[in-house]
Amino acid sequence: MIFTIKNKKTGRKSYPARVVQKILIALFWLAVWQVLYLAVKQEILVVSPVRVFLRLTELMRETEFWLSAGYSMVRIVSGFLAAVFTGTVLAVLTSVSCLANGLFRPVISIVKSTPVASFILLALVWIESPYVPAFTSFLMVLPVVWANVTNGIAKTDRNLLQMARVYRFGAAKTVRRVYVPSILPYFTAACTTGMGLAWKAGVAAEVLANTKYSIGGHIYSAKIYIETVDLFAWTVVVILLSVLLEWMMTHIMRAVSRKYSLS
Repeated sequence: MIFTIKNKKTGRKSYPARVVQKILIALFWLAVWQVLYLAVKQEILVVSPVRVFLRLTELMRETEFWLSAGYSMVRIVSGFLAAVFTGTVLAVLTSVSCLANGLFRPVISIVKSTPVASFILLALVWIESPYVPAFTSFLMVLPVVWANVTNGIAKTDRNLLQMARVYRFGAAKTVRRVYVPSILPYFTAACTTGMGLAWKAGVAAEVLANTKYSIGGHIYSAKIYIETVDLFAWTVVVILLSVLLEWMMTHIMRAVSRKYSLS
């Protein structure tokens, strides 16, 4: 009965219904995991969800767990934020200047088409291991932000720009009242997508670089010493933190969108 309760204004299911639905979906996939474990019957290949959960509770009692998770988040989020800033600035430059577009577009295309593993291996030659995850996250997110913001600028309503000129808005007011609302949906999509890319690429870089005090470093150690329980437990940590970061980013961008829609 709860799944039929909908918001009359939006037509969407009520919040309790959505929560229950997500819980049931999670339980379904946990059941699939358990069935797979029972079918394989080899813990070196597949570990039971219960064993992974118990190992997670053990890890969470250790200081190194929180240090590793914290350092990984700082590295990856710093690379993400640097990419958002740089990508936005480059999008503005390449949109207003043909020279800048000619200079930077080929570089961004190269970055977009190069495999992430290649960048990680090259970064290990160029820079120290602790900085490789941030650098990798930066490179993965930069083309996404640049492409979305450039697209938003290009699709800004010309009638609104003409109206801004007629009413003499000035550069600052035109940017705030015309360009920003037009670009914001594209920017939001870039940030939410980019956060997931940054997290996956950053953890992959930590694995290959065997970075100290990092989630990826623990995954690498678990693989080397064939500690399958730890490998599954740290992989679950990666998934949970990825979901948390994307959830936070989505809500931040919704708040920003509401602010500009009311201004």
